[in-house]
Amino acid sequence: MRLQRLRWWQIEDVLPIETDLFGEERWSAPMFWNELANGHLYLAAVEDEELLGYAGLAVSPPDEAWINNVAVRRDAQRRGIGRMLVEALIEHARRAGTRQTLLEVAADNTGAQKLYLSFGFELIGVRKGYYQPSNTDAWVMSRDN
Repeated sequence: MRLQRLRWWQIEDVLPIETDLFGEERWSAPMFWNELANGHLYLAAVEDEELLGYAGLAVSPPDEAWINNVAVRRDAQRRGIGRMLVEALIEHARRAGTRQTLLEVAADNTGAQKLYLSFGFELIGVRKGYYQPSNTDAWVMSRDN
């Protein structure tokens, strides 16, 4: 398994994973196109030319970087892929000179929360009803770089 930059032609492989993991709250192809067009870093976890997962980072130097869309295909979970993706994004944020890395995670996603806590992220706020249409709250988490 290797990490590489996500390319525009892989967006079609991202969409089924988005749908499976996030349902109605999934991102659309144009949203991913916009992220790539704006120069945000998106990494793909690939094995035997198959996309297993992806994650994105928007850097706003010098202050902050935001982690977006960490996702690992269900049949590839529990293999450390999410950890590798998050670790690579944090390292990129650090190299970019940002002071902190932030993210939002669904309040009911305890697995992801545990992962982020293991990297030193702390809960700094709650966005009520952030995820739509489920009206699920989002935890805002931050860590110093």
